[in-house]
Amino acid sequence: MYRYDEFDHDFVNARVAEFTDQVERRLAGEITEDQFRPLRLMNGVYLQLHAYMLRIAVPYGTLSSRQLRMLGHIARKYDKGYGHFTTRQNIQFNWPALSDMPAILADLASVEMHAIQTSGNCIRNVTADHFAGAAADEVADPRPYAEILRQWSSVHPEFSYLPRKFKIAVTGAERDRAAIQVHDIGLHLKKNEAGELGFAVYVGGGQGRTPMIAKKIKDFLPEQHLLSYTTAIMRVYNLYGRRDNKYKARIKILVHETGAEEFARQVEAEWAELKDGELRLPDDDIRAIDAYFAPPPLVQRPDGDEAVRLARLDSKGFGEWLDQNVITHQHPDYAAVTISLKGIGEVPGDASDSQMEAVADIAEKYAFDEIRVSHEQNLILPHVARADLKAVYDALVEIGFATANSNLISDIIACPGLDYCALANARSIIVAQNISKRFASHERQREIGELKLKISGCINACGHHHVGHIGILGVEKKGAELYQVTLGGSGDENTSVGEIIGRGFGPDEITDAIETIVDTYLRIRLDPGEKFLDAYRRAGPAPFKEALYAGEIKAA
Repeated sequence: MYRYDEFDHDFVNARVAEFTDQVERRLAGEITEDQFRPLRLMNGVYLQLHAYMLRIAVPYGTLSSRQLRMLGHIARKYDKGYGHFTTRQNIQFNWPALSDMPAILADLASVEMHAIQTSGNCIRNVTADHFAGAAADEVADPRPYAEILRQWSSVHPEFSYLPRKFKIAVTGAERDRAAIQVHDIGLHLKKNEAGELGFAVYVGGGQGRTPMIAKKIKDFLPEQHLLSYTTAIMRVYNLYGRRDNKYKARIKILVHETGAEEFARQVEAEWAELKDGELRLPDDDIRAIDAYFAPPPLVQRPDGDEAVRLARLDSKGFGEWLDQNVITHQHPDYAAVTISLKGIGEVPGDASDSQMEAVADIAEKYAFDEIRVSHEQNLILPHVARADLKAVYDALVEIGFATANSNLISDIIACPGLDYCALANARSIIVAQNISKRFASHERQREIGELKLKISGCINACGHHHVGHIGILGVEKKGAELYQVTLGGSGDENTSVGEIIGRGFGPDEITDAIETIVDTYLRIRLDPGEKFLDAYRRAGPAPFKEALYAGEIKAA
């Protein structure tokens, strides 16, 4: 796991001191809110619907137990006892007082954390596969490259005031668990025929008001050219990206209007001037960063299979959790565990102070002191001995985090919505809670199978509804909340944007509508092995529209 160097320490501490002075001047009335706004945004402080919100960076979603305990401490001391993990692999606190922000940032700095570049028109937190360094299907760990990008992009003088915010994601497996094709830049780490590491480069993806799937502009970029090629992309965007209209300012619009081939040509021309210069990464530097992410000492634990077999016989709940929330590890005696933050009827992505501290204890005892935040708003223990899985499950049961629903319909992604966000048009949390209660039966969820349901409270799509197998978008119509449904979206290696299925549904109708969609899928699927997304892609929207709007269709 990466540790701050001397520059990191000095830089973060200096930023804390600078922002402390800025907060004091704002509280004293020496600067206005308009003058303060760009200063607070540089430090991850937003003004939301009811209070200030602080967004804390969790680079590529990796935390130590010490850091997670500090987040629990902040939740207890400065907030209302909980935090909200986000689709950017970060954490947000929704109720801190502005006067407490400097103390919070100082506490974060003491455990090598900060809130820099979690907002503003800059390069945001670089995200990665939450199973990085553990998944059995991985070609190489993408996190060293995410760290290289983090170091390069932090307060980069050329890219601190971009036309719009900018997001980069990296994955190191054929199965894309980082949704790289809906990012401004998506990087797929792979090997060429000679066994050399490099990247397929995707540009111009994104969700929000105008969802677009990224275009692949380079099939194989050698690893030593990561920074030079990324710089070339950023320079083209910085030069030609729209600054006169924020709705057309993202790089996806530039790529779309320019054309992927012409955009790639411009990048290649810029790169030709950079590729053999100072941005070329020496192999020694790459390997030095690589060393920070060396796997933990995974000793042989051959007793794991028998321990799991006996525990499964003894506990139905453990068996269900094992089947749903545990995946194969690179080491045969270990597994990676998803800790669901989606208990039935709970707020998706929320964790209390005591729950965070308990997970930190579990990670310290059973998972080599490492936790990940997934973009699906769950926590991950990437390295757990199979022999310890039952002990981990029992510890999670005690804190209410043992829900066996990873990738099932109740594992819902949802933004904070109108309960918190000043931009939202409708509530997201209550919709997620009602749907999870409707599908509370584990047996029913298993019958349905893999189904990714995602909810956004406005067109900004923080809940990733565009790439949900079922997506729900909250809109406002004549002063009332309305929920629009999309079907067929996906954020994996076969990315697709969901199709709007028809008119929206009121708050008292949306849960029934989702149940109708699910029942239709169960009726039309070819066999229990055909997943929802496959069935939709085969059958199209017609059977779902007929089930949802039969009377209206006939009347028309």
